[in-house]
Amino acid sequence: MKPRRHTKRVPSFRKLLKTSKVKLENKLKNRQYKQQSTAKKYRKEQRKLRQAVKDAAAKTPVPLEVYKKKHPEKEEETALPLDMMDEDDLQLMEELAQKASFVTRDLSSSEPVHAKKRKHESVIEKYEKMPRRMQAEPEKELIHLLPIKDKCRIIPQTMEKPVQEEEEDEESEAEAAALVTQAVEEPLPVLTTEELIVYRRKKLQEKKVHIAALASAVLADPENNIKKLKELRSMLMEQDPNVAVIVRKLVMISLMEIFKDITPSYKIRPLTEIEKNMKVRKETQKLREFEEGLVSQYKFYLENLEQCVKDWKQRKLKKSNVISLKAYKGLAEVAVKCLSELLVSLPHFNFHNNIIVLIVPLMNDASKQISEMCCDAVKNLFKQDKLGVASVGVVKVISGLVKSRNYDVRPEVLMTLLHLRIKDVEVKKDAEDIAPKKRFMSYKEKRKNLSRMQRKWKKAEEKLERELLEVEASESTEKKLKLHTEILNVVFLTYFRILKKAQKSPLLPAVLEGLAKFAHLINLEFFDDLLVVLHSLLMSEVLTYRESLHCILSAFHILSGQGDVLNIDPLKFYTHIYKTLFKLHAGATNEDVAIVLQCLDVMLTKRRKQVSQQRALAFIKRLSTLALHVLPNSSIGILATNRTLMHNFPKTDLLLDNESQGSGLYLPELEEPEYCNAQNTALWELHILRRHYHPVVQKFAAHLVAGSPSEGSGALGPELSRRSPSELFEAYSMKEMTFNPQIASVTPRKKGGILRTESFLNEDLRELFHTELRKAAVQGTLDFAKHLNASVS
Repeated sequence: MKPRRHTKRVPSFRKLLKTSKVKLENKLKNRQYKQQSTAKKYRKEQRKLRQAVKDAAAKTPVPLEVYKKKHPEKEEETALPLDMMDEDDLQLMEELAQKASFVTRDLSSSEPVHAKKRKHESVIEKYEKMPRRMQAEPEKELIHLLPIKDKCRIIPQTMEKPVQEEEEDEESEAEAAALVTQAVEEPLPVLTTEELIVYRRKKLQEKKVHIAALASAVLADPENNIKKLKELRSMLMEQDPNVAVIVRKLVMISLMEIFKDITPSYKIRPLTEIEKNMKVRKETQKLREFEEGLVSQYKFYLENLEQCVKDWKQRKLKKSNVISLKAYKGLAEVAVKCLSELLVSLPHFNFHNNIIVLIVPLMNDASKQISEMCCDAVKNLFKQDKLGVASVGVVKVISGLVKSRNYDVRPEVLMTLLHLRIKDVEVKKDAEDIAPKKRFMSYKEKRKNLSRMQRKWKKAEEKLERELLEVEASESTEKKLKLHTEILNVVFLTYFRILKKAQKSPLLPAVLEGLAKFAHLINLEFFDDLLVVLHSLLMSEVLTYRESLHCILSAFHILSGQGDVLNIDPLKFYTHIYKTLFKLHAGATNEDVAIVLQCLDVMLTKRRKQVSQQRALAFIKRLSTLALHVLPNSSIGILATNRTLMHNFPKTDLLLDNESQGSGLYLPELEEPEYCNAQNTALWELHILRRHYHPVVQKFAAHLVAGSPSEGSGALGPELSRRSPSELFEAYSMKEMTFNPQIASVTPRKKGGILRTESFLNEDLRELFHTELRKAAVQGTLDFAKHLNASVS
């Protein structure tokens, strides 16, 4: 029987991945320590040998007579008298004395007898003449074989372990060591910059072709070529320092696209023990192997991406890595991009929750690029998630992140919650209303109302309906309602925590904006407390103007939804926005006009039955005054709001007359809209706006002066009358620094040295144009005179 060879197997790639970093580092350190100790021991032996040779060559020999004089009495007793010896014997004794052995020498000295002769020998010859220590023969190992059973006894069988393999291993190690020393002794040829670029380009092209070939093979036949994913994934450990960074990035992107293409539209579950032991057809077994390999490779791929991000976050350079610290950020950005794409593209597949746990903390990363990338991925996931299965997990992780960081996160993290698709969902009051409407008959009801045959048919019908509900892949209304309710509970829990514990946090604007969007879905039980909190925030004067607008918008969204049944008059909110309208101007606050238009729509238009005529008159007058101080798109939105208010409150047309309606004078500086006597003034601002340089503002002003007619010469066109104020504000925005609508190109003609542009300027602008020209001329003359005085002096 041939003995089994105990050969050391090379660990597989998967086993290397499972081995911990600490274990690999310990192995490497132990190997290094062993090599160092061996080299140290060898150097110590060589040092001792050189010292021994040096001492032997330096010391002088001790004459033999010294040893004879140590004990003269004993020598006289034991030694024979010389006169009793023959001359031949005496000569022989003298020769032997010159060749005395170590028995007759002083053992305290290690100096050789013939030191003078050896002084002239070289060190190498002395080293060669030193006795060698013979290596002990290795003990022969025995291998126990199967015993032989006789009639009487059992005879054990053994054999000697062959030494041939060890010799081969030693030879191979010697060859490897020789190659290493040869490589060290012979340095690599130094390449010029051009040659290095050509070599790198050639190497990179080879790697690209190899990646493309593997990816094409997997996409062409995924079931048969699933093992090539492993080969492609192994290129994530590229060790060539010239192309390592680019190759790893290309492999990451290629694997991401491959998984997006070959991944099925369902989640792959692991097989049970019973299913594994069952006999199935070849096609089924092949499909199972493909699914198992796909999940395995997908898992390892995600682990590689996670490790890449962790290496960058820890800023820790590995000893065996060829990537520099500067290249870590580029690799981490590509890894985060791949994770973001998989988060959006494969929300139904395995390990989606693991990707969520990786992506959500990176939304708060210090790197702006990575943070924006993750936030955009979460927004896209919210927009496309109609049912809400994936959104639940993301919202829960965001809530946990905000709480664990003690509300010290970026506002963009909470701004992503505004993209949740739960706007049109009605939240029921009780759990009974949330329950599904489909209800099967109970056993007592069947016994009472149905016959035996009917009960039998009813049972079969209900069983079939239950199976259809389980198999049905379409969105279930009940499930959708339940998931959206859970999402809202988590979102409002996060918002209320910030309102209660972190009112001075930079997250407050995002919270107020979120409350303004989802306030109509809040339960009625929280309305009173929430309005009290919002009002206290508004009165605390710690909010910026934009935050106060969001606070007012949130309060009125609450009252316009389910809170419409509450008998509450939010007069303080009306007063606050009325007295702060003049904080808007044509500068940085122009963008806040969009929020003001939304507030006015909710406060005045949608609550027109609860708004008095005095309040409506005051707001129309103040908005008309404000239209003189803002940019054209804001003026258009404000005038469109006034048009809507005049339609909803017909008696406000008295502002178009010059006669006063009642006693008192108009008090424009008063902060209370109810008592400013707005009925005793007129909208003289509209006559100024009729001469505005923007044509759309002119149209709106003329339309309001004519009484906002729906027909006739003073009516607006459908492109203006059918748009809301917010839409008009966005349509005529000047963010791109372009005039909207565009000015017709007119060729100016030169007359008297001045460009004549009267063809497209009205009288006021023409006069202003000439005035500015005169100022420029005078200023130019003054500057020239100053220059002359300076040069003369």
